[in-house]
Formats: sequence, C-alpha cells, structure tokens
Amino acid sequence: MDVPVFLAHIPCGFPSPADDFREPSLDLNELVILHPDATFLVRVSGDSMKQAGIHDGDIIVVDRAITPVHASIIVARLNDKFTVKRLYLKGESVYLLPANSHYQPIKITSELDFEVWGVVVAVVHLFVRT
Repeated sequence: MDVPVFLAHIPCGFPSPADDFREPSLDLNELVILHPDATFLVRVSGDSMKQAGIHDGDIIVVDRAITPVHASIIVARLNDKFTVKRLYLKGESVYLLPANSHYQPIKITSELDFEVWGVVVAVVHLFVRT
C-alpha cells in the first residue's frame, strides 16, 4: 500500500504551518524491507526490550540476511524458545542483553542451543490498537 509522504518534516516541539506539497507515495515495504525473501514480521510480547523502544504487542521487522554485529537487536533461539535481545560481544564471550533493568543478561554458553534467527531492522509501534 502506498502512503502519501509530506515534504515538510514535522517537529515534535512547537507546531508549524503545514506545507501544501508532498513527496511521491511511500511504500512501507520499500522503507523497511531490504531482503524480501529473508524478512519476516513478528509480534512481540513482554517488556524486556521496552527501553529500546520495543513494547508488548509491537511488530518487529526481522531480516535474516543481515549479519548481526555487536549491539544489534536480534531474534535468537535459545534451546526451544525465541527471544528478542541486544547482542553483546565481549572478547570471546557472547551475551544477550535486555533493555529493561528488571531482567538479567543471558550469557551464551556451550550448554545452550543458541542460534541467531535475524536482526531487527524496524519496529511498528501502534499507539491505538483496535
């Protein structure tokens, strides 16, 4: 679905007059999907990533074609469960960090069956849900 985009940037501070001009339509798929065959959407639950702007009920865009690097937010499989966390690389050690102080980091050890499923490239956060 193409959505119109206005040329003017709207400040989050004081209101400004609206421009009568707009850019060509914007396809949200083109904006957030770099590798269509390797990208999927998933709705998240929980609050462990809320300080990263990922909230309960949000939809994340996950790209499996992107190689994760230090500080990437990833979807990982730990044993038979999935989680969304920030990848933290320290020397030879790998950690999954939550973005909420109520949760503890997870150190990846040889006892865990660990796999990165993809890198989070965008978040759809709805303020109004119907």
